[in-house]
This record gives sequence, C-alpha cells and structure tokens, in this order.
Amino acid sequence: MDFESKIISREVSQMLWEMEKTVSTAESCTGGRIAEAIIAVPGASKYFKGGIISYVNEIKESLLGVSAQVLEEQTAVCEEVAIQMVKGACKALNTDYAISATGFAGPTGGTKEIPVGTIWLACGSPERQMTMKVEEDHGRDINLAIATNKAMQMFLEFLKTEEKIESEG
Repeated sequence: MDFESKIISREVSQMLWEMEKTVSTAESCTGGRIAEAIIAVPGASKYFKGGIISYVNEIKESLLGVSAQVLEEQTAVCEEVAIQMVKGACKALNTDYAISATGFAGPTGGTKEIPVGTIWLACGSPERQMTMKVEEDHGRDINLAIATNKAMQMFLEFLKTEEKIESEG
C-alpha cells in the first residue's frame, strides 16, 4: 500500500474511532482490497466488522439484496448497484456505514457501453450515500489500486460531512 493510502486509512480509522461508528465493505471487482486498506491500521477491529466479496450477481442478490431487475436492466456495473451494495452490506453486517465497488477491472469483461476500467464506487449509510465513477483503463492492477484509493478518499470525505452534520444537529 502506498504512503498516501496509509495516511487516508489512518484518517478514516481515527474518525470512525472518535465517532464510535462501524463500517463494512461490499466488493466485486476490488476483491477485498478496500477491506485490506481499512485493516492496514492497527485497532481496526473496533470499527470494521467485515466484508462481502460479491464477485457474481448471484451473491450480490442473495447476500446484499441487490435487485435482480436492476442487474438485468442496467448490469452490475452501474451507480444503482453500487448504492444497493452499500445498503445491503450495512444490513447484512449490521454496520453504520459501508463502502462498495463494482466494475470491470480488465483486461476483459467490458462492453462498448461500459468499457474496461469503468468502476462504480459508493459509500455511506442506509439513508445517505455518495458515489463516484472511475473510467480510465490503466491495466488491471492499476485500475484496482486507483479504485481502492478513490473509494477510501471518498469515504473520508463522507465521514467529514457526517461529522459536520452530527455537530450541527
């Protein structure tokens, strides 16, 4: 893990610790890399409950409650599936927050409409989510590293917003 990723993981860790909140992951193409980034920080068991690697649609549906209709109509690589994966992980793993990733890391699997390198990321709670689309193809390993890093950055931004909402409310 690169230095920047370690700094982000440490910031996420500190915020979850202080907020006394929990997180889980629902990963498809990233295959556990986001969970790995979270547990890179000692003491992660205080706030990280676990993750579901839902590499196939069957698992997205059965364990995360992703809609079969959405999968059929929009494919697994879409914003709505990433959002449903967040909600499903929060429910299945009983966490306050979740981070999800679904996409085509490559080198194959893409289509003309959804090319290799397209990865949808989401994070949030059952009530509020934030999403991001990664669209560049730099080869499988780099695509996955970029997606993992961007997912952690996005989650850090989400937590900062949550903290602000809590302090105002």
